[in-house]
Parts: sequence; C-alpha cells; structure tokens
Amino acid sequence: MRDYIKKDPWNIIEEGFDPALNRISESIFSIGNGKMGQRANFEEKYSGSSLRGSYVAGVYYPDKTRVGWWKNGYPEYFAKVLNATNWIGININVDGEELDLATASVANFKRVLNMQEGILQRSFVATLASGKQIEVQSTRFTSIVDTDNAVIRYSVKALNFSGKLTFTPLLDLNVVNQDSNYDEQFWVEISRTAAQGTAAITGETKKTAFHVACAFKLALEHDGEDTSYTIAPFSQDKLVGNTVAITIEQSQTISLIKYVAVISSLYADKANLQASAEASAATAHAKGFTTLLSEQRSAWAKKWAECDITIEGDVAAQQAIRFNILQMNQTYTGEDERLNIGPKGFTGEKYGGVTYWDTEAYCLPFYLKTADPKVARQLLVYRYKHLGRAIENAAKLGFKHGAALYPMVTINGEECHNEWEITFEEIHRNGAMSFAIYNYINHTGDVGYLAEYGLEVLIAISRFWRQRVQWSDRRNGYIMLGVTGPNEYENNVNNNWYTNLLAQWTLNYTRESLAQVKANDPARYAEIVAKTHLGGHEDEETIWADVAAKIVLPVDAPTGVFIQHDGFMDKELLPMSAIPKGEYPIHKNWSWDRILRSCYIKQADVLQGIYTFEANYDKETLKKNFDFYEPLTVHESSLSPCIHSILASSLGYEDLAYKFYLRTARLDLDDYNHDTDDGLHITSMAGTWMSVVEGFGGVRVQQGVLHLNPSLPKQWQGYSFRITFRGALLKVTVASNSIMIENESDTGLTLRLAGAEKQVPARQILTVAR
Repeated sequence: MRDYIKKDPWNIIEEGFDPALNRISESIFSIGNGKMGQRANFEEKYSGSSLRGSYVAGVYYPDKTRVGWWKNGYPEYFAKVLNATNWIGININVDGEELDLATASVANFKRVLNMQEGILQRSFVATLASGKQIEVQSTRFTSIVDTDNAVIRYSVKALNFSGKLTFTPLLDLNVVNQDSNYDEQFWVEISRTAAQGTAAITGETKKTAFHVACAFKLALEHDGEDTSYTIAPFSQDKLVGNTVAITIEQSQTISLIKYVAVISSLYADKANLQASAEASAATAHAKGFTTLLSEQRSAWAKKWAECDITIEGDVAAQQAIRFNILQMNQTYTGEDERLNIGPKGFTGEKYGGVTYWDTEAYCLPFYLKTADPKVARQLLVYRYKHLGRAIENAAKLGFKHGAALYPMVTINGEECHNEWEITFEEIHRNGAMSFAIYNYINHTGDVGYLAEYGLEVLIAISRFWRQRVQWSDRRNGYIMLGVTGPNEYENNVNNNWYTNLLAQWTLNYTRESLAQVKANDPARYAEIVAKTHLGGHEDEETIWADVAAKIVLPVDAPTGVFIQHDGFMDKELLPMSAIPKGEYPIHKNWSWDRILRSCYIKQADVLQGIYTFEANYDKETLKKNFDFYEPLTVHESSLSPCIHSILASSLGYEDLAYKFYLRTARLDLDDYNHDTDDGLHITSMAGTWMSVVEGFGGVRVQQGVLHLNPSLPKQWQGYSFRITFRGALLKVTVASNSIMIENESDTGLTLRLAGAEKQVPARQILTVAR
C-alpha cells in the first residue's frame, strides 16, 4: 500500500516528483471521454520510466498468440486496444537545452486531477544544467462535449534569464505497445501533412485496417507584451509537428495552446478522415480555450448532478468514491453500441482493453442507476450484436443447434483468450449475460427489450447449458464437469455451485420469457421460433425444465453451507489468517500447484451467487455461507472486496463492510495490489459504487419495485447518493437520525423503505426517522 496522494474531496493531488511513482501516477491521473483516453504522460520529453498510452475506443489489433502448448479450440490471436498516435507531445528547449524531468532538478512539482471538471493540471519549476530556471504550468482535458477533441494549454515562465524558448508540438505515430508479442509495431502511416500552426497524420492498423487521424492547430499567448516568434513545420516518417521559436524575457510567460482532434474510421469515411480531423481541430481552435473549458465544466456539472455521492466526515472515502465515478464516466458513455468496457479502460495495456464478464456483473448496475436507460441498453445490444459469434465460439468447441458460448475475452465477439482453464472452463460468464437481460428489464421496466433482442440470446445460452450438463445415475441429477468458477484459484472442478446455479436460473428464466413474449407479442414470438428453430430437434422447453429441476447444487449436510464444488470440503480448511504475511499475495509467492490444492479463494464464488440472488435466501443462509467462505478468501482479485462489503452490510457486519469498502474504493489511489502502474481497475470501480449504494444504501430492485434499507458507517457523519429508477431521479440522504429521499424529477414513485411502502411524489421530499 502507498499513501502519497493527498486527501481532498474533489481533487486527486500529487505533490513532489518521485520518478519511482511516475508510472503509478500516469495511471491515476488518466483522462478520457468514452471515445479516447490518455495516460498522464508528460507533454515534454521524459527519458525516465514511463508507460506511454493514448488509446482510441474500438480500434484494436489481433496480436499473435504466444502459447507453448496449442490446444484445439484456442483462438489464434489476443485482441488488444492499441497505443495510438501520441498527440500530447510538446517538447521544450531553452537556449539549446532540452527540458527533461529525468535529468533536470525539479521543485514545486504538483499534479492535480480536478474530478469536478475532468481537467488535468501540472506545475513545476525546473532548473536546467546551465542553471536556467523555468516554471511550467499545463492544463489538458479530453472534451466530453466535442468528443473528437482534446486541448492542452502549456505555459512556460522564464524565472532567472532572458533567451530563446522553443516549443515543439508534435504528433508521433512511431508508438509501441509494451505488451505486444514479438515486439511488433501495429501502425502503418497512410498520410501526413504539416504547415505553419497545423499538422496532421493518419495511421492504419495492420490486419484490421482501422484508420485513425490526428490533427492539431496552435495558438500562442504571452502576457501582454509583443513577442517575436517563428514557426517552422516539419514532417518525417511517422512524425509531424511545428517548431515554434520565441524570444522570452525574464519573468515573462509564454503559453502554447494545442487544439487536437482524434478521429477513427469508426466515425468518418477513410477517404476524408484526415480532412475531418483537420476541420475538427480548426473548429476547436475557433471556439478558443476559454469556451472549451467552460463547456467542459458545464457538462461535468450535469453528470455529477446525476451520479454524485457525498460522504461527510471521511475525506479519504469521499475522494475515493468520486475518483471511481469519474473514471467510470470517462470510460463509457453508451453513445455507441459497438463499444464496451475493458478492465483497464483507457488507462493501461493490461487485459488488452477488451471486454470481460465484468461488464455485465459489475458495470451494468452502475449505469442502470446513474444514467439514462439507453446507456445500459447499449451494453446489452453489444452482446446481442455478437450473438452470431457466440454461436460460432460454441460450435468450435463441439456444441450444436445454435448453442452460444459468449467469450471470456473479446472485442468483436470472437473469443481471444488462451488459458484453457478460463477459455474453456470459466463458462459462468454465459450466466452473467443472461442475468444482465433480467437485471436491465427489472430496473427499467423495458419489457420490449425481451422480444426485440433478449429472448434470442436467452434461447442460445439455454441451449449451451442443456448440452454442457450430463446425467449422473450416481448423483441422480444433472452434473457439470470440468469448469472454473469465479474463484480462479480452483481449475477444472466439477459442479461449481455458482456455475450450476446460473445455469438453472437461466433455463427457468428463458422458459418464463418465452411464455411472456408468446402472450404479449405472438407475432414476434413466431418470428423468433422460426429464426432459432426452437424445438426443431427436441422438446427443448421440457428438457430445460428437467435440467433446471434436477441439476446438482451441493450442500454440506453438517453445516448447511453451499459447497463451492465437489471435493472442496475435503481440503484443509485453514483461514487466510494462517498464511504468513510475507507470503501475500499468494499468486506471487506460491507455486500454482500449491494454490490449486489449497482452500484459498481468489474472489467471491459461492458468495457471488448469493449476492446475485440474495432475495432467494434468508439471513441465516447468508450468514452461514459468509462466515464460512469469507475467512478463506484472500481477495487477490480487484472484484472481490465490493461483493463482500455489500453482503457484510446486509448482515450488519459494519466494521467489515467499511473495511472492504475502503479497500475497493482506494485500490488504485493507494496502490493496494502494487499493480496500479499498468492501469486502473475500471470494472472494479463500479463495484466501489455498488458498495455504497447497494451495500450501505441497501438498494435493491425486487420484482420491479425499488427497495432501500440504509445504514450509516460509524466512520461517517452522513452520506448521500443519487439513483435513477424508471424515470425518477432520487437523491437519498442518510444522516445519524434521519433518511431523506428527494425526488428531483417529474416522475412520482412508490418504493419500499426499510420494508415499509412509501410514496415519493414528483419534486417532493420524504423524510423519515432512523
């Protein structure tokens, strides 16, 4: 754990420059707008350790797979979102000396991510080898109003000299991915141009042939004095820019403003792409820095009005939750059904920027309750559009009749993960896809989604589950062999309770959905039956009902605990407290063989199932399973603490709930797992939000009805959160002696508060005593 980020309710602040922390800070101070993202790399040249990262949504490359032992069914590539053109570069030269914070003496260094406005600021004083001192201030942001645009205002003040200052703003396509296999570069230059005050370059990805054009247009400001300068454009292989030479007087400040456009071929015709980027940069230039900044502030104010969480009396917790909300909104906006959410978002290369089951299990609840329903709907439509690929993925593994296996890792619907215990066995992700459909409809009331898209997906997934199980005479039930549950510290196990539970639930929900669509939209039902050939090879609904009724869900008779998988109770069941502290994390200190034979759990597994279907279990069942499994859980997944925090809140384990909340909330800010340097844990950030709203706030939606049962951690004086539900925007404020629900919308709502039915009329406030 590190503790160098200053505590502040609205800002992420780093004071002092420590090169050893630079990569961590590059992740933490990342900015984005849903279409593109940028790590907090320095604008000027930096020869120290850095992970350069500028990412464009939806643009990827199928990198060659490096697998020593090939297995049938493996995909041939691992898709990754690419490090794209470096658009932030502004090199600085002072009388022939280049500014480089790795070699200069640095003082008064400060970096601030203003979360309220989505703006990154940096300032420092650098003393060069000659003794000349400059003060630098930079401000940059990716616009959430004009999402093709970003802007940098870079100011240099001469502190103890007069001389020649040279800015070199550039666009650099000669970039690499540090995680590339075989050290391959992925970009080919298509075109480039440079003129006085402008430059543009277009690259094409190998194999996938995406085009990305970047352009800039410059402006110069100086503090009220006439200053002579010259601008010389330059253009060379994969690099374009301008050299701006200026005479600077002592105490004078010169500012260069770089208006940037980044446009991919997902959004513009390739033939006109570079011209479109140049026009967009020119439009931003015409607006000017002040206007762009004002628009950015207003747009973020609107976002925060819909999703902010306030915490009184605990600045560390307050800062952390806003940081997580900020990053979620910087990563995904729901504007494009072709896009999804990578576990690292736009902040690093690990996991390739591709989509996992994290989206449906963790991110969907956040967007359901904090944004327009169309945002969450787009996440589901993304999976529907990939249904054909999911059917192809299943067919490669031998499944028939339109069975679908959604990929563990994907960017275009194809599986691109090559660890057999995950690719072939972590099939519970199929259940996350089906539950997401229910979750969306349950929250929004958009029952039309089922007939329009959802039912086809459910049929294909149910076909997979029906074929994946087999009958066991010995167990007198259907069993599922050779799977990996959410606990990836157990591979190739039989009858994982969570996986079997999701299979059972999906089969039942699919039958219910068929009946619902048949009754409400018989014409569409007939279309779906014909399209999917439902019942064409067997009486599918009858068989699905039989599998659901007879699938094995093992329970330990002496304790009543749900058994994680066959054989788990035969392990030596020692609590994680028995592990010497020097051996954490065990995945870095133990052999894989030792981990697999141990009882230790990476993340919620049985408890993940109980969380998902909590309404089906009484408190006694929840308590006995939580008390059994939590002490065995090492929480070496970023997705683990949030689920445990929510369940601990349900049980009244207030100290444990708060402990897990703070761990998940400050996971990246405090670098708990010593891995923030390769990117933030974006999908677990959604879990942080869940810990507050579903955990402390007790928010649930049961059979289309909103339930709240708030508690107040003793570390807090009070807190508030906003949620959207079926057209209503509610602000919930929890104090030591009261709960206030303010309906900030024109839609009235009936809900249940601590079990009692309450009415919250439009634009009215309900206050009850705690």
